[in-house]
Amino acid sequence: MKRVLKWIALILLLLVLTLGAALGWYLHGKRVERSGSVNLQNLSAEVIVQYDERGVPHIQAKNEADMYRALGYVHAQDRLFQMEMVRRLANGELAEILGPKLLDLDRLFRTLGLRAHATAYAAKLDKTAASSKALDAYLDGINQFQATHPAPLEFDLLHIPKRPFTPADTIAVSGYMAYSFAAAFRTEPVLTHIRDKLGPEYLRIFDLDNHPQGALQASRQLDAGDWQKLDRLAQLSQQAIEQTGLPQFEGSNAWVVAGSHTASGKPLLAGDPHIAFSAPSVWYEAHLSAPGFELYGHHQALNPMALLGHNQQFGWSLTMFQNDDLDLIAEKVNPQNPEQVWYHGQWVNMQTREETIAVKGAPTVTLKLRSSPHGPIITDAFKDNFGSTPVAMWWAFLETENPVLDAFYELNRAETLQKARAAASKIHAPGLNVVWANASGDIGWWAAAKLVKRPAAVNPALILDGSTEQADKLGYSPFSDNPQEENPARGYIISANREPAQNAALPIAGYYNLPERARRLDSLLAQAGVKWDQKNSQALQLDNRTDYARQVLQLVLPILKKQVIDADGQRLLAQLEKWDGSYQADRVSPTIFSQFLYQLTYAAMADKVGEVQFKNLLRTRVLDAALPRLLADEHSPWWDNRKTRAIETRDDIVGLAWRDSITHLQNTFGSDSKQWTWGRAHTLTHNHPLAQQKPLDKIFNVGPFHVPGGREVPNNLSGPIGPAPWAVVYGPSTRRLIDFADASKALGINPVGQSGVLFDAHYNDQAASYAAGNYVPQYLSAKDVAAHVSSTLVLRSK
Repeated sequence: MKRVLKWIALILLLLVLTLGAALGWYLHGKRVERSGSVNLQNLSAEVIVQYDERGVPHIQAKNEADMYRALGYVHAQDRLFQMEMVRRLANGELAEILGPKLLDLDRLFRTLGLRAHATAYAAKLDKTAASSKALDAYLDGINQFQATHPAPLEFDLLHIPKRPFTPADTIAVSGYMAYSFAAAFRTEPVLTHIRDKLGPEYLRIFDLDNHPQGALQASRQLDAGDWQKLDRLAQLSQQAIEQTGLPQFEGSNAWVVAGSHTASGKPLLAGDPHIAFSAPSVWYEAHLSAPGFELYGHHQALNPMALLGHNQQFGWSLTMFQNDDLDLIAEKVNPQNPEQVWYHGQWVNMQTREETIAVKGAPTVTLKLRSSPHGPIITDAFKDNFGSTPVAMWWAFLETENPVLDAFYELNRAETLQKARAAASKIHAPGLNVVWANASGDIGWWAAAKLVKRPAAVNPALILDGSTEQADKLGYSPFSDNPQEENPARGYIISANREPAQNAALPIAGYYNLPERARRLDSLLAQAGVKWDQKNSQALQLDNRTDYARQVLQLVLPILKKQVIDADGQRLLAQLEKWDGSYQADRVSPTIFSQFLYQLTYAAMADKVGEVQFKNLLRTRVLDAALPRLLADEHSPWWDNRKTRAIETRDDIVGLAWRDSITHLQNTFGSDSKQWTWGRAHTLTHNHPLAQQKPLDKIFNVGPFHVPGGREVPNNLSGPIGPAPWAVVYGPSTRRLIDFADASKALGINPVGQSGVLFDAHYNDQAASYAAGNYVPQYLSAKDVAAHVSSTLVLRSK
């Protein structure tokens, strides 16, 4: 019997070893090749790719076409699955690999029309243009890698077929980026619901009566089915990030300081675009060089042009403009013909098209999609024919020429103010702030967007009435009217998503972030006698303080001091009173304040708008500014709870919110309030698209990390208002600092790592350093690159 057991044990051991060897062999075939030589078709000369210790490729080519072809090849090595996923999201093709649970999301993106628009846009590209040539070469590099190498692990797990990448895919992905900016989907339905179901007096806290373009206009009443569709649209907008793990854009910081205010005497550029965290991260760093061109850039999937970049002569960063370039429009349907809507005094036919969606494990779905003169009918996204009012979407991304490839090709080469300004003028949608500097001493900022003119009495924060002139567009403002600054006398420029102060005679409708983050940066940059360098600029990017907490607390603390009588509660109130608004990891006050904000919002609003609309409201930017206004108005109708017989006051709701906050924190973190530290409650995890399927999250996700920072502080590691614990959703997608006294000493950081290949050395090698607030050098000079080469890959003509 012992001999039999020994033989069984030996066989099992051999099986384990065999399986281990097979797995090792399988994964070895998926590895990134960063050394040796590879033959590539269509190269005209040899290309040298030197990788540094972080896996950043430094590409040296003899011409631009070879340079971009090499970029495509090495980018695909590290990020092919990311490219595939973002393409499928934008084109509405996720259900084909992930099954019926993603069908509604596919329906939404097909209804948005990104796929159809991208196909038509790509067909019109001038193939002789330099930007088109760069795109074609880049995509050729991606496709050559895909055709000659084993598919990534995720392809095998999901049974994803290989397909060539096309220019239309690149355009569709840029559409997803624009869509992720569009706060209208999350905001306009809930604000319209509040007005129509509760009354216009409930909108006072959102300050809509002071909206840039006129008084509120009453829309036709929508029925319960219509609201179901609109609620679902808002939910799907959030699902696009939550269920796919793909980056969504949310805010940003950038500033540039003139040489008169820096220690070096040259401009200093700082930038940290705020984007949803994911594994891999949104940016792929690459240093490109060819005769007449050099750039250290940050690239998005399927885009050969850097969206952030610098060299020795110039550099730039981006923030989101947050202008409202999307309107939702309720159409009036002909009661005799449901395929007609009332437009400019007559019934007109809607255009229709059909698209099919392949669904894994289920029959193919056919969509009938309609468009009115205002745009696609987005409520056609759902198979259930509930509701009587089709809602159309007018979107600048679909309506403008938007030569965005040309814009960024030129921006990648814009060493002068004139060239940078001209490049920025070609960005139509989504709206971006371009913050730029050069080594000659110039600094500039341009709010880049094609700004639509609406009728004077229209409020685009609400759903518009398509049967009237409310929904008409009167043309576009010239780029020269956009907010912009060049070499201002103050010696610095800040862009942090607040409403532009310029052009007060022509306010720009938008869903802007709180001004406190920009004010905090401005207060520090305006300090007399401070000379800025990379060291104190790091402290500025990592600053965790806001004055927003003080605005709220000065209104609630007097109320709570009358109600809180227990010793521990009084001690916590005393801490809040002394708190300076810093979201440090070892502080308890940010935990209490963040929980209180949620409980206050819930107690005042959830009973009136309902649970679904309440969740949608939490994801909007309008709520942050509304809460101090609400607290300042003790007679607001929001204070009374409609579910009780009593008439609640502001003091009642504030006291209830405090008690519920303490109870929730005790239940979540224990009765010892000293343990309710922000670092314990506030964590960052980089989620992979496959993490929705447990236990793959344990393998593919990176984190969690206990982090400082918070909502609308400069170190904007944040997420929506909600209950503890808080998972960080978005924040600085990189932190860059470039002093143009010597741009080769630029600093930066990737939140996760360069590679999206699981088990690769650079899959998560920067994650802990990022969470700790560290920076790494971005090598630009030939000397520095040579000193930090970890491997060399040679690409040769086939």
